[in-house]
Amino acid sequence: MNIDKKTYKKYASAHAKKSPTAKNCIWAFCVGGAICAFAELLTNIYGILGLSKDDAGTLTSVTLIFLAALLTGLGFFDCIAKHAGAGTLVPITGFANSVVSPAIDTKSEGLVLGVGAKIFTVAGPVLLYGTLAGALYGVIYWITTLF
Repeated sequence: MNIDKKTYKKYASAHAKKSPTAKNCIWAFCVGGAICAFAELLTNIYGILGLSKDDAGTLTSVTLIFLAALLTGLGFFDCIAKHAGAGTLVPITGFANSVVSPAIDTKSEGLVLGVGAKIFTVAGPVLLYGTLAGALYGVIYWITTLF
């Protein structure tokens, strides 16, 4: 069966399920907000326990990364993300998921060639270019403060 691209696109769009964009946006906003509210709660709890504001913020980030990695490993994060969409992917939890998911997908290939080789497949470029951009901006800032 030979069909041109225009005909196929018309056929595919006619048979594709329509996405409820407004509902998805509201749901993502609510879930992302709930994650952020939970983070604020953690920060306040860590503050009550005697940590400084900076230390409480750091421990909150570590806690969220740990929980997201744990939920990814147990298979729950994907179920939540399926319904919440970008609400789970935008906060720091999405970063943790992007690091852990490729490692879990390739664990059958072994610890070195599977997990070790693939763990930073998605997050690696983000880390690399984020670090390089930060260094470049730091040099530019340093040069501009010389004058």
